[in-house]
Amino acid sequence: MDAEKIFEKLETKIHAECMRLGERIPYIAEDGAYRNDMRDVKLSWWTNGFWPGILWQMYQCTKDSIYKNAAEHTEQEFDCILENFEALHHDVGFLFLHTAVADYRITGNPKSRVRGLHAANILAGRFNPSGNFIRAWNDDKTGWMIVDCLMNVPLLYWAEKELKDPRFGEIARRHTDTAVRYLQRPDGSCNHIAVFDPVTGEAVEFPAGQGYKEGSSWSRGQAWSVYGFALGYRYTGKREYLDAAKRAAHYFMANAAQTGFVSLLDFRAPAQPVYWDTSATACAACGLLEIADAVDESEKMLYRNSAEKMLEALEEKHCCWNIEKDGILQNGSVAYDKQVHVPLIYGDYFLVEGILRLMGKGFMIW
Repeated sequence: MDAEKIFEKLETKIHAECMRLGERIPYIAEDGAYRNDMRDVKLSWWTNGFWPGILWQMYQCTKDSIYKNAAEHTEQEFDCILENFEALHHDVGFLFLHTAVADYRITGNPKSRVRGLHAANILAGRFNPSGNFIRAWNDDKTGWMIVDCLMNVPLLYWAEKELKDPRFGEIARRHTDTAVRYLQRPDGSCNHIAVFDPVTGEAVEFPAGQGYKEGSSWSRGQAWSVYGFALGYRYTGKREYLDAAKRAAHYFMANAAQTGFVSLLDFRAPAQPVYWDTSATACAACGLLEIADAVDESEKMLYRNSAEKMLEALEEKHCCWNIEKDGILQNGSVAYDKQVHVPLIYGDYFLVEGILRLMGKGFMIW
């Protein structure tokens, strides 16, 4: 595939979106337009870091200040959610790795460093030592952990390195160990949710979550596990995490290959209706490229070729390149029977990251 040519189309479209959006934060495009500003809907919403993540990826590649200025504005607005932190939960990594930490890594802004460390302390404070997991969400879910959090714990690895404080990395490793044991199944598929007794740490149940039903196979959760375990290996060198990432990858690749290298919303749902989730495919492709960077030369092409086939299928069949319309990657799905086949901002993020990684120009935001 010609990644450079695809990037040219990405740059043209994203620049046009950036001009239209101004200071707004997008999530789902409706009829080709970002109608809702997530600052007004819920500033702490878990997806609100992905647009700034796109902007930082574009800035580090193009050096066009329009992207940097827009990303910095969103980061500054996030100060109020740190002050009123009750609404924050396990997804602070999605919010602050793509904003404050990205800013600090690229520009060295000391205020961004403080924001990132603040967020890391919030995430670390959610650790349950009885069950060795970072609790998901808020309210009455004191014993819940979810596979999504594997993509958030890199915030802790960053804080560990930044502060030279092993507490943060230890929490991340213990959480990932628990994910290997309780979230990943023997065949490489995964549970979205595991519920533990918050006092004893004993595993209690594995509810359905955003997939079809309990025991099914929600594809975005699968993608989180492919990429999340691979990132765990990047930061720890722990072979068990790479093996878990490979098991998850083999399962994902085998299923996606049955449907033209684009993933269904749930790999174990009924044949009808047909629900896609392109955001899962894009995320998994990035995870496959991460694995390709980690394995021996003899294994690399299996993962890289599969990632290329997925990204190529997305570009050919599921992208809107009309610069008058918002949203690039179409047919993303939030959950089974909920907001199905819509353009999702995180789908666009992973598409951008994947193409940049193929070009050798990706910024490691995680």
